Amino acid sequence: MESGFTHFDSGGNAVMVDVSAKPVAAREAVARGTITLNAAALRAIRGGTAPKGDVLGAARLAGIMAAKQTASLIPLCHPLNFDACTVDFSVREEAAQIEASCTVKLFGKTGAEMEALIGVSVALLTIYDMCKAIDRAMVIGDIRLWEKSGGRSGHFTREAARD
Repeated sequence: MESGFTHFDSGGNAVMVDVSAKPVAAREAVARGTITLNAAALRAIRGGTAPKGDVLGAARLAGIMAAKQTASLIPLCHPLNFDACTVDFSVREEAAQIEASCTVKLFGKTGAEMEALIGVSVALLTIYDMCKAIDRAMVIGDIRLWEKSGGRSGHFTREAARD
């Protein structure tokens, strides 16, 4: 692997990384992202009056379901058995934003970063889908790994990475 890329063999062929020799470890990943929306959409979400129903409830379920399907979406991604997966939301009235956070926990041989990133992305896309009749100009952004623990590379936090 002269290139340093783990998903290619010496001949340049795409391969799933062999994790068979890695020890099982407690692993956790947290990803976050935001959606910026107009006041009418935010009011509809907060008041439970969006035409398609409970926006955050549906987005939470969609995010968890998507995280569980990550290996079907990302080529060469290992299928993982979660011990826990949560999607939570924080409403930022002053910024007209909702921040979504997806946390994935498991005991396994490989991390859960992609699962958390997929979960938060689909949760935000679901908010967009359910509110597009109110605001088509919504902006999804700032999707990022916030924290990761477990495994050989150790503990990562977004704040520490900025130092």
